[in-house]
Amino acid sequence: MERGSTEKKAPVIFLLKCLLFSYIVTAALLLLLAFLLFKLGLTEKIVSIAIIAIYVAATFLAGFLTGKRMGSRRFLWGLLMGGVYFLVLVAISLAVNHSVKELTDSFLTTMVLCAGGGMLGGMLS
Repeated sequence: MERGSTEKKAPVIFLLKCLLFSYIVTAALLLLLAFLLFKLGLTEKIVSIAIIAIYVAATFLAGFLTGKRMGSRRFLWGLLMGGVYFLVLVAISLAVNHSVKELTDSFLTTMVLCAGGGMLGGMLS
């Protein structure tokens, strides 16, 4: 009985570790982007494109790692990781901004990019 509960908890813990790792990668890449913005004076358009690329890369990595571990239905696991990444991103944005107004500007686009990046990572794993 104890063995079955351990097997069910292991994927959840692994998924949380992958999610945490993807946020660590996101933070590191955003810090690098901030440094480049400071040193090079990048335009707003370049910064926006870089932020989108960072989201896609982080969800791709999470989906890839999850797909490797889970083995079957990898694209669904990647999609799940991208979706959870996006939900955490929304929760953090709501906690910081205290309103939904800034969220609605690119809500759907960011959701599709995060989910798609995770799904692509899962498919290619």
